[in-house]
Amino acid sequence: MQAVSSVDLQNLTIAEDGCQLFSAVFNQSQIEHMQAALAQAVTRHKSSVCERDGEVYAARNVLEICPLARTVWQVPSIIDLLTDVLGPGFGLVRGLYFDKPPGQTWALPWHKDLSIAVAPHCGSSEIPCRRKRGTWHCEPPETVLQLMLTLRLHLDPMTLTNGPLEVLPGSHRNGRQLVIQAQQPVLVTGTAGDVFAMRPLLAHRSGRSAPDSCEHRRILHLEFSSAVPLPLGLRWHEFQVVESRGRA
Repeated sequence: MQAVSSVDLQNLTIAEDGCQLFSAVFNQSQIEHMQAALAQAVTRHKSSVCERDGEVYAARNVLEICPLARTVWQVPSIIDLLTDVLGPGFGLVRGLYFDKPPGQTWALPWHKDLSIAVAPHCGSSEIPCRRKRGTWHCEPPETVLQLMLTLRLHLDPMTLTNGPLEVLPGSHRNGRQLVIQAQQPVLVTGTAGDVFAMRPLLAHRSGRSAPDSCEHRRILHLEFSSAVPLPLGLRWHEFQVVESRGRA
């Protein structure tokens, strides 16, 4: 399948396509503040970090190891977006960090984000849980995933050479099923400070950076949900309630 131009992102909507790009949400000062805080966090908390050949490429438990991640996204436009999509009373439930350091790096095949972080000793035998970097995770019922929205805060430009995300618009409507032949993929490129919103059930993949790439591709990945309480005895590992702004 041939990927279409990323300019099509401007015409996508969360309601119809399961994703949408929001340009220039954060300024350069805010971006540098986030970069510095995350760099410090991954240096201090190696137990939450994934490394390869001495290079950090991901980190879990970001809400714990980098307190700034809990609040830095709270700008009026983003709070309004989350309120419109999830309704009042939504919560921040998980934070991840991804990086593709300079040079040819990791890739991920087509997939959907099916796991959530949950409290230990919860749930039932119907839903097995496993630990990832010290935090329990499981695959909840599909109805839970339908009540979630992920925000990817771009801390670097997303270019054709530094392994950008690729998505299949509308694929969230297939539920857990991964169908890739019937849709045409879209590359998610943009500038530092952009925010890409996507449903967890949206099919996506990530290619390798070009071998001669000298760019980082850093992403602060934040997940939000309106699903409270969870079914089958499950409990969120974290549910930071966010107060919606008053509407005139």
